[in-house]
Amino acid sequence: MKRVRLTLEYDGTDFAGFQLQGKGERTVQGDLEAALLQITGTQIRVSGAGRTDAGVHALGQVAHFDVDWKISEEKIVGALNAHLPRDISVLQAGYAEQEFHARFSATSRTYRYAILNRPQPSALLTRYVWHVTRPLSVEAMQEAGRTLCGTHDFATFGQPSAPGLSTVRFVERIAVRPWKNGSCLLITVRGNAFLRQMVRSLVGTLVMVGQERLERGEVLKLLEVRDRRACPPIAPAKGLCLVKVGYDGQRIGIN
Repeated sequence: MKRVRLTLEYDGTDFAGFQLQGKGERTVQGDLEAALLQITGTQIRVSGAGRTDAGVHALGQVAHFDVDWKISEEKIVGALNAHLPRDISVLQAGYAEQEFHARFSATSRTYRYAILNRPQPSALLTRYVWHVTRPLSVEAMQEAGRTLCGTHDFATFGQPSAPGLSTVRFVERIAVRPWKNGSCLLITVRGNAFLRQMVRSLVGTLVMVGQERLERGEVLKLLEVRDRRACPPIAPAKGLCLVKVGYDGQRIGIN
């Protein structure tokens, strides 16, 4: 058996997330496994680095699977893309060591959130941005982002994959910068791992700060209270994209 490592891009609009749901919903994992079944005639399990939620996109999702075949690395990309729908693309593929695991070997994940900040909606970007009409203070959002960086208990901002697991995570960086002549904002969040809906919850909180509906001191209180019910409204899924999974750093904390 050989272990194959993939780098994937997908439009998450029509998916119920990356991971199989067991209820018949369309997922990225399900479509990948269906493509492998067509190619090999065998049911093959695929593991992903990040369990992106329904509607969340990816430019750099990483996955792996084990397969008994002799196809060259150069042909893996073409073989998979020939059997995948148009909203999933395999960008890179190659054989990896058996010890490699897309999720548990990862040392960082980088997400990017896109906000369209103008009165008018966009006909072209609507599937990939959160349209916020009220003006946002980039400086205030940057300051609040620095408050949220570091190792904290993020119980207010997300849920673990199973009850009772740790909600402590390390957030290395939160950057807020204007894009497209200031009509859009890009929020980049990098950390070791994230709770369910954590990035979208952080973005929703930063938008509240940018609209002067929340003060920096209140953001600290949200961290300290460690109560999911206290979280401000979360940002919609369509503005979020997993852009990179890192494997070259030190593993910190819990996946």
